[in-house]
Amino acid sequence: MERVLGIGGYFLRSADPVTLSAWYRDCLGLDANEHGLWNQPAGPTVFATFEADTDYFGTRTQQTMLNFRVRDLDAMLAQLRAKGADVAEEIQDMDGVGRFGWVTDPEGNRVELWQPA
Repeated sequence: MERVLGIGGYFLRSADPVTLSAWYRDCLGLDANEHGLWNQPAGPTVFATFEADTDYFGTRTQQTMLNFRVRDLDAMLAQLRAKGADVAEEIQDMDGVGRFGWVTDPEGNRVELWQPA
């Protein structure tokens, strides 16, 4: 059986793609080239499904949520707050899994940040 090798991309509709791409670069440090290509360090990727009525993604209209692995969640959240980003106050710890925090991008997309255990 042929299998997928990993996530090949994540695509967002945007009212202002240039500005939104700059936010991800300037606030989260996502170092993508002019074509969106981003070579990231190897690490775990989670693929999970949620109940249709979950509020975990923020609003019910958001059908998917991007999750970024981070080295230091506290430092990332402090960096985002210093840049005026909409950072959730809650931090979630899951034994054996890691720590989670959330930020909402300028177009209202909730993004999860994960510091693996």
